[in-house]
Amino acid sequence: MTRTTHEESNAHRKDFLTARQLAEVLQVSKETVRRLARQGRIPCVRLTSRLLRFHLTAVRHALDAASRNRSQSSANDAAYDDAQLSFDDLL
Repeated sequence: MTRTTHEESNAHRKDFLTARQLAEVLQVSKETVRRLARQGRIPCVRLTSRLLRFHLTAVRHALDAASRNRSQSSANDAAYDDAQLSFDDLL
C-alpha cells in the first residue's frame, strides 16, 4: 500500500465516529446516540451486533431532515412527540 493510499484510508476512517465520539459532538449521552440508531432516526454502520460507527455528515442530514419535517408539520398534529430530537435542538 502506498503512503498516499494509506493516508486516504486513514482520512476515510476518521469520517466515521464511535457512539461516544458522536455523543460528544451532539452533546448528548452515548445511550441517546445508541437509542436513536436503534430507532432508525440516525444512520449507522453496524460492524458487529454491538459495534456501531456513525458518519457525521449523514447523521447531520438525518437530523436536519427531521427538523424540517417537524417545522412543516401542521399545528393540528398535537400528538407529535415534542421530546424528539432535531439537529436544531442539539447545536
